[in-house]
Amino acid sequence: MSTFHLTISTPDGLLFDGEVQRVRARMIDGDVCLLAHHENYVSAVGAGEAALVTADGQTRTAACIGGMLTMIDNEATLIATTFEWADQIDLERAKRAKEVAQARISAAKNDKRELMLAEAKLQRALVRINVKR
Repeated sequence: MSTFHLTISTPDGLLFDGEVQRVRARMIDGDVCLLAHHENYVSAVGAGEAALVTADGQTRTAACIGGMLTMIDNEATLIATTFEWADQIDLERAKRAKEVAQARISAAKNDKRELMLAEAKLQRALVRINVKR
């Protein structure tokens, strides 16, 4: 299968730089899967599972939240706000974060800002839990 170059980075640095057969990620309007020679593409990343298949056929998955994905002239760049490989996610920590977020949602009552923040934290925890499983 044809390959293309992919770089994945976050504010903390470069996480992946290599050839892949495909990359799939959740965009703000649904999932997208890029293959070699895909038309030029730019979109905002949502929150969900990202997966790539390396040139040698290995699949790697990750929790990916926020950022941008581009494919320009057969080179893809994923700049994510949060990107955690599945094998590096601490499941117990994610479960605790879920419980804390749920408690904050219950306590938010009429505080719209607090409710929004708690809902975002809950979504991040749920993405990590789902990717780890």
